[in-house]
Amino acid sequence: MSTHAPEDDRKVTTERLREWKGEGRRIAALTAYDALMAEILDRSGVDVLLVGDSCGMVVQGLDTTISVTVEQMLYHCKVVSKVVERALVVCDLPFLSFQVSAEEALRNAGKLMKEAGAEAVKLEGGRQFSEVVRRLTESGIPVMGHLGLTPQWIHRFGTYKVRGRDDAEAQQILEDARHLAQAGAFAIVLEKIPATLGKQVTESIDIPTIGIGAGADCDGQILVTHDMLGLFTKFHPRFVRRYANLAEEMHRAFGDYARDVREGNFPGERESY
Repeated sequence: MSTHAPEDDRKVTTERLREWKGEGRRIAALTAYDALMAEILDRSGVDVLLVGDSCGMVVQGLDTTISVTVEQMLYHCKVVSKVVERALVVCDLPFLSFQVSAEEALRNAGKLMKEAGAEAVKLEGGRQFSEVVRRLTESGIPVMGHLGLTPQWIHRFGTYKVRGRDDAEAQQILEDARHLAQAGAFAIVLEKIPATLGKQVTESIDIPTIGIGAGADCDGQILVTHDMLGLFTKFHPRFVRRYANLAEEMHRAFGDYARDVREGNFPGERESY
């Protein structure tokens, strides 16, 4: 058993997240894309596992999340959900899986829950998707919102810069958060916005905020697991704290293995029958 196991070992639910906001208990969230990593994360006491469309970048090697499909999300979510016991499993709705209509969003979100074991879905965007959020939640599908820097909008933004620095955009993010909460979202991810705005949004809605580069006053925090482990090294966002440097450690291990094979040092007597 992990020495970092949480004091509250009950199954994490959307209602529990709301309770924790009221109690001031911070929510720890990370991403997961495969069964092995998901099992380790779950046993380590992480509260929310996001099966993110970030798999396009850290698993598939793409430059953006745009081309990730519903079928790919189904695969990743299915292998994650089958091993998770405590954490809440949230799956991203990828680009153009929910924007066309509320009915299409319902079909795609329903597949992620019925076929892949998702316990909630996440979608990017604000008030323009309030009806989608309302339709899903009324059908029994919990929805997590995502505001600020929304990666699926990168070709419109044209840059990964901080969002909400000017008053107009900050006000829009604040109002979008209120719209999503009123539509029934159970939580909202706030990505790459000023800490002061993160605090303002958190205090203005009664559902949890999960920050990623949005300051310490959010109700919880999330990082891409491959980033915080030092596995993804193409770039290092300012908001990422690296808790390990596994890329370097793996590079050393793989090199040592290759050398031992070439020099006849592996397998040895201990590894032979």
